[in-house]
Formats: sequence, structure tokens, C-alpha cells
Amino acid sequence: MTEAGHEGSAADFAVTLTELHRSYGSVHALDGLSWQAATGRITAVLGPNGAGKTTAVECAVGLGRPDRGVVRVLGADPAEADADHRAKVGVMLQTGGLPGGSKPMRLLDHLSRFYAAPADVGATARRLGVVDFAGTTIRRLSGGQKQRLALAAALLGRPEVLFLDEPAAGLDPHGRLEVWDIIRALRDEGTTVVVTTHSFEEAERLADHLVIMNAGRTVAEGSLDSVTGGRSLEDVYFGLTTRGRA
Repeated sequence: MTEAGHEGSAADFAVTLTELHRSYGSVHALDGLSWQAATGRITAVLGPNGAGKTTAVECAVGLGRPDRGVVRVLGADPAEADADHRAKVGVMLQTGGLPGGSKPMRLLDHLSRFYAAPADVGATARRLGVVDFAGTTIRRLSGGQKQRLALAAALLGRPEVLFLDEPAAGLDPHGRLEVWDIIRALRDEGTTVVVTTHSFEEAERLADHLVIMNAGRTVAEGSLDSVTGGRSLEDVYFGLTTRGRA
């Protein structure tokens, strides 16, 4: 099992979080968090509710700022990055961000206009199966359909780095497999993908690199084999994440 930290040049890592602290009143959402995501690879971030996964992603995409620590995405501080840099980073958050009164294709067409060289809206919608429910208002979509639409929206800017917060939540088994195939294809095309998840299967199927978080810290990091050491991921995970918990 490996602890947080890697050898390698800054160019090897598209995302670097170093000693991040973020508190909300008396709650320490991030408590010295450090991990890295290698360029052109899939990094899966696994942890229980309250581990700080979503807070870490919010800091990485500039939606929040750490109280202390350093965040670098494609070499820049996302909270101070310009529009050109932000266009290189896609994000799919677990909740929110989809206007209920709009229809999927109208929303995707609107969002595409924010980019100088967007992905083809029709092709992206077909790739994610959005065309199957294109005529339904967003408020009437199922949870899984909203997940597909949110992922399509995150891909419109042809991102170099893509943050996906629970991308397969709410999807049926067939839908999960399709989304995982898309994530692997994006990796193969050179995109750096960071996936936060509660799913052991998702982490095992996708991760080139695995981060396990607990209580705002990284408790293990490395390849799946190096983190598990031949044990099951479930056993390792529960051994690491039950420490210090009530």
C-alpha cells in the first residue's frame, strides 16, 4: 500500500492538490489533503460520505478555494485562471446545474456557444443517448437521464481535464457500462479524468490510479494493486476508512 505522493515532473500531472485545508465552521472538510492525477489517465477518488471528495473537486475547478494549500490544474490556480484555462476543464457535479424548464438539446446548444471550438452537439448527444429523451423537459427526466445530460454538457468544451462526481449514480447496469466505456474512450483520446465514487466496482473497472480519502485526508494512493496488496479493495477500504470514525 502506498501513501500519498509521487515522483515525477509537474508535467506528468494534470492535477495536483497539496496540503489542502478547508473548514466550514467547526467542520474540517479538508484536513491536509494531498493527491495528484496523472496526465491522460483515470484517477478514481474513493471515500465515504463526508470524506471531502466533492469539496476537493470544487477547489480543483475553482468553485471553492482552500483555506490553506496549493491547487494546480494544468499548471494554474483554478481560482485565478482565465477563460481560456477554464475552457480546458470540464466538470460534472453530482447535483444541480440543470435548468428544469429547458429541454436537453436546447440546453446543450446554448452551452456550446460558450466555447470557441465546441464539440459537435448532435454527436455528443448521440454518444450519451441524450437524443432518446431530447423532447422531454429536464424537470421530467429520470435521475439517470439527468446524469447522461450532465455528462454531455461537461464534454462540450473538449476538455483536457474532466472532473466527474459520481458519474454513474442513478444509472441502470446497462447505462453504467456505457458511461464507463465512454470514460475509458476519453482516457484513450488523451483526456485526464478524475472520478469520485462510492462504488468499488467503478473504481476497479476504471482506475489507472486510486485515491482513498477519509476525514479530509488521503489515506492511500497508488495503483489498484499497490493499494490493495493482493487483498480485496473492500477490505482495504473499510480498514482505512473506519479508523477514527464513531
